[in-house]
Amino acid sequence: MNMEDVSRKTEKQTTLSTETPRPRVPSWLIVLSTIILSALVALHTIIGFGALPGIFPKPRPVGTESRLCARPAIRQEWRTLSNEQKLEYITAVQCLHRLPGISHLQGAKTRFDDFAAVHVVSAGAIHHVGHFLPWHRRFLHVHEIALREECGFEGALPYWDWSLDVASGRSLSESPVFDPVYGFGGNGLDIADYNGSFENHTLMVAAGWVAPGAGGGCVTDGPFAEFMLSVGPGLNITDHCLSRAINDNMQKFLSPARVAELMPLTTFEEFRIEIEGTPVTKTFRVHDGGHIAVGGDMQRFSSPNDPLFYLHHAFLDKIWWDWVGMNFSSRLEDISGPSTVNPPYEDVTLDFELDMMMLAPPVTIREVLETPNQLLCHIYE
Repeated sequence: MNMEDVSRKTEKQTTLSTETPRPRVPSWLIVLSTIILSALVALHTIIGFGALPGIFPKPRPVGTESRLCARPAIRQEWRTLSNEQKLEYITAVQCLHRLPGISHLQGAKTRFDDFAAVHVVSAGAIHHVGHFLPWHRRFLHVHEIALREECGFEGALPYWDWSLDVASGRSLSESPVFDPVYGFGGNGLDIADYNGSFENHTLMVAAGWVAPGAGGGCVTDGPFAEFMLSVGPGLNITDHCLSRAINDNMQKFLSPARVAELMPLTTFEEFRIEIEGTPVTKTFRVHDGGHIAVGGDMQRFSSPNDPLFYLHHAFLDKIWWDWVGMNFSSRLEDISGPSTVNPPYEDVTLDFELDMMMLAPPVTIREVLETPNQLLCHIYE
């Protein structure tokens, strides 16, 4: 070995001796990390893509990224909002009630009335059809836009998970949504021998309806006490106060088990029928059960008269959103069902238009299926 080789060897040894030794990862940490990752993957597999959005985002078809909005609003369950957020939402709803209407539909005097009037006029065409869920998703979106653009609301439309109240074992009237200060007020004034306001009690009883035994009159407390309306109740056009008849007999149709039963359904056709309910199903389901559980204005065609309409339907929309998320690639564009209640029947397609009348321009079902996108910039918590 010549002197040059000795010099290079010495230099290499010196360099190696001055390097900082790399710390070894403890074997127990590697094992623990593997176990945690495996558990997360298993949990994700069991409960679906929607459960861990931050870790496992929903898969999306290639090329759809440009359609997504950058900063979606987060729709939260009512009881998770701060008191300040609750009051901000309630204030925005009251603001909409003070603004003059623009629909020119019969009876509608305020912007709040406009939405109830459109729902009344459209009722026969948007229930028990294939576009029931897409139409109401768009309707909620248009209402949310009005709250923001016309009343300065900066939040997102909240939802009411009534299954949490049923699981608590308490009366629905004790739900936070009925709080007189940080909610929508409670039951209506008791009417002696109140037995509902249905035209066909025989059909209702056969579906599982039992009289609430209380309420039926005007809401007496909270921010919507003596809340005057000009559309409804039902198909009527009358000036009247917001009424409720909270019905705990509907709890069996709103349980966590009832929501869970929807998730394994494999087709949209099964799902839409099971979520909407009578008269296609023999007994009530989560949609009609929720309306009747609040009662009063909420149980009629003019159900948007009750501000709780929007929270109830937002939860139904979340259930649909969760169902799609469990098998995103196959369920995203799964749509079916008749386009009309009466024959001749045609199946709805992705290009079927959702008519909001004068509230907003029509959009297709295809445009409201994926959220968040450029039209529907929100997600559910």
